[in-house]
Amino acid sequence: MDRRRYLSVSSALIAGALAGCTAPATSHADISASAPSMPARQPDVDDDTLDELVTGTNTFALDLFDELRTADAAENLMVSPISATVALAMTYAGAGGTTREQMREALGYTLDDEQLHAAFNELQRTLSGRGETLDEEDLPSEYDDGDDPVPFQLSLVNAIWGQEGVPFRDEFLTTLENHYGGGLNQVDFVENPDGVRKAINAWIADQTDDRIEELLPAGSVTPRTVLVLTNAIHFTANWRHPFDEAQTEPAAFTALDGSTSTVRMMSQDVKVPAATVDGAQAVELPYVGGTTGMLVVVPPAGEFEAYERTFDVERLGRIVDALEPQRGYVNLPRFEFDSECKLEKPLETLGMTDAFDPNAAEFSGMADPSETGGNLFVDQVYHDAYVAVDEQGTDAAAATGSVMNFVSLPPTILDANRPFLFVIRDRPTGTVLFTGRVVDASAAQE
Repeated sequence: MDRRRYLSVSSALIAGALAGCTAPATSHADISASAPSMPARQPDVDDDTLDELVTGTNTFALDLFDELRTADAAENLMVSPISATVALAMTYAGAGGTTREQMREALGYTLDDEQLHAAFNELQRTLSGRGETLDEEDLPSEYDDGDDPVPFQLSLVNAIWGQEGVPFRDEFLTTLENHYGGGLNQVDFVENPDGVRKAINAWIADQTDDRIEELLPAGSVTPRTVLVLTNAIHFTANWRHPFDEAQTEPAAFTALDGSTSTVRMMSQDVKVPAATVDGAQAVELPYVGGTTGMLVVVPPAGEFEAYERTFDVERLGRIVDALEPQRGYVNLPRFEFDSECKLEKPLETLGMTDAFDPNAAEFSGMADPSETGGNLFVDQVYHDAYVAVDEQGTDAAAATGSVMNFVSLPPTILDANRPFLFVIRDRPTGTVLFTGRVVDASAAQE
C-alpha cells in the first residue's frame, strides 16, 4: 500500500433539478472554485448548545450507518456522517414546510434554526482547529518531520455551486457564507454540465489529496441541475503509540461468512482506554495530540450481525463511559478500502421523503419558484469514503515506535481476528467523524 495514507471522506448534494430553467447560457472552458474558507461569522455558542448538536448528529450517524450496512450486509463499509450532515444542513437552510420538518427529524436536529447553523459553525471551527497547537512532546519519539506529511490534520470545507442567472435568495446565501464558509461559485450547468461536474470532482480531489477522485459520476450533473452543495472532510493522523512493523505477522481472520483467511495482523503491548461491555471487547487507540481516537469494538464471536443491529448512540455511549486505561496486547489487522454509496434511499427510510419528490419538495428558501420557472428538489446524494490503517496510523509517514519490553506478559485486551466495528471520534466534543466496519480483512488488504 502507498506509504502516504489518508482517511478522506467527501459528500455532495445535487439539490435540485429546475423545471424550465431560464438561466442565461455561457460556456466555460475553465472552471475553478474559490479557495475554501472558514465561516465568515464568529459564532457565540455555549457548551450545552454544542453538546445538543453533537448528540443529534451522533444519533443520525449511527442511524445512517445502520441503513447502509443493511443494504450491503457482507461488505466492508465506512461513512462520514459529519460530512453528510454538514452538506445536508446547508440544504436544510433553504427548506420549508413539511420538507423542513422531515429533515429535522431524520437528521436529529433539535436546535432552532439560528442556533443550529451557529452550532455547526462552531463545530466546524473546533474540528478544523485540531492539531494546530500540537505539542511536539505528543509526537512519537522517532518522528522525523523531514519529508514526512504532518502528523495530524483534520479539515472540513464546503463549496457551493449554483447556476448563474438563478436569483438565489440573499438570506440563504448569507447563511451559508456566515456559518459554512465559501461563497457561491457561479457556473453554467445548462451549457456545460459535464465541465462543471469535472470541476466539482477536481475540487473534491484537491481537498482530499486525491483520495476521492470522482465523487460525481458521469451523467450525475445535467442541464437541469441548479445547485450542488459539497462538503469534504480530510483526516490524516499518526497513532500516539505506533505499532512496531517488526511485530506485524500473518494471522487468521474469520470473515462474516465464516471463511478463514490469513491477514497481516499488527500487534502491540500498550496502555490505552479499554473496556468489555455486553460481551464486546473495545479499545480506543488515540492519535497524536490525544483529541481524536479510533474506537475499535469486537463483538462476541458469532454475534456480529445481532450486535451491529443494536449499535446505536446509547450503546456507543455506554462503551465510551466504561473505558478505563488498561495495559495489554492489541491485535488489529491492517486494512484499506473505499466505500461509494448513494444516500437517497437511506434518508427516505429515515423519514426524509418530500425533499426528493419534485411535487412535494419545499425549498423556496433557496430561490423563489416564480422567478426561476421551476421547483427545487434534491435529486441525488453521493457519498464516498476512503480509509487506510497501518502501523503508523491513518497517515503512514512517521517512524515506527520503539518496542517496549516487560518482564511479565500482559493480557490481550483486543483481538480483532473477526468482524469488528470502528468509530473515529473527536474526544473532547464526542463528535463521530467516521464510522465503519471490517467484516472481511482479507479483502481490505488486497
